[in-house]
Amino acid sequence: MSKLVVYALGGNALQAPGRDSDTSADVLAKVMSDVVDLLEMDWRVVMTHGNGPQVGHLLALDREHSHGLDAWVAATQGTIGHQLSQHLQSILDRRRRPERTVVVLTHAEVDPNDDGFSWPTKPVGPVLDSTTVMTADWDIAQTIHGPRRVVASPVPLRVVELETIRHLVSLQAVVICGGGGGIPVVRQDGLTHGVPAVVDKDLLSSCLASDLNADALIISTEANAIYSSFGTDHAVEHRTLSPEGLRQLESEGEFPPGSMGPKARALREYVERSGGTAVLCSPGNVLKALRGECGTTVTQPRR
Repeated sequence: MSKLVVYALGGNALQAPGRDSDTSADVLAKVMSDVVDLLEMDWRVVMTHGNGPQVGHLLALDREHSHGLDAWVAATQGTIGHQLSQHLQSILDRRRRPERTVVVLTHAEVDPNDDGFSWPTKPVGPVLDSTTVMTADWDIAQTIHGPRRVVASPVPLRVVELETIRHLVSLQAVVICGGGGGIPVVRQDGLTHGVPAVVDKDLLSSCLASDLNADALIISTEANAIYSSFGTDHAVEHRTLSPEGLRQLESEGEFPPGSMGPKARALREYVERSGGTAVLCSPGNVLKALRGECGTTVTQPRR
């Protein structure tokens, strides 16, 4: 019987404003190779993707504030989903594979009282120059790459379209969903409406993988593994970790909230909830990572 994997792709791997097009194309080719490799190994695949650079670019252009943040998340879901679907379907057709790609506009329900609305932490858009930092009327935080705009990032409670995604997977579709962490919505008085926030893509992917009973969660990102003391002469690469080991590193402040923090939490929570295998690796290395030859694998220790 086929296994199911949720493959979470970072927004920086896609064609982003200001990013070298050749680099983006190379990374996207590696992502497509990962997905096809998984299909040929008889995995069913659900893809999610980030949108931080893209939605940040659109926000910067929207000087009249004509749309809410939730609307720009929806817009980038459509454009990035289209891009991924086109690339992947052309490869599947050339290889005469039976799968079809399907893009699902996805909503993530959040708690209207989530602390994330009070403490913006999610970076969007490019690294800012000193003039913008001094003059822009935004929440700005220092990230490992430099100062960036940050927005509210509440924790996802559930994927609204979960059962639709589950049904599409049963039809052998490669489902592209959860773009940018999903369009954040709250339910109040029996009605659903969007809110100004960006849900973290990796936390949404963890939630989705658990609720789909997926066998694995893969976070494909620029980092090739999880490190402690990252960026120092004493950096240590962790090839395998338990959820308890990740929790210990989190408590020691090893993972910044705007970068590796949500990824580490997503991996840990998925394994704790599902007992499945969670992997972090760079694009193009998914099969090697699943074999334990690179990246970081998080599993429950054997009893």
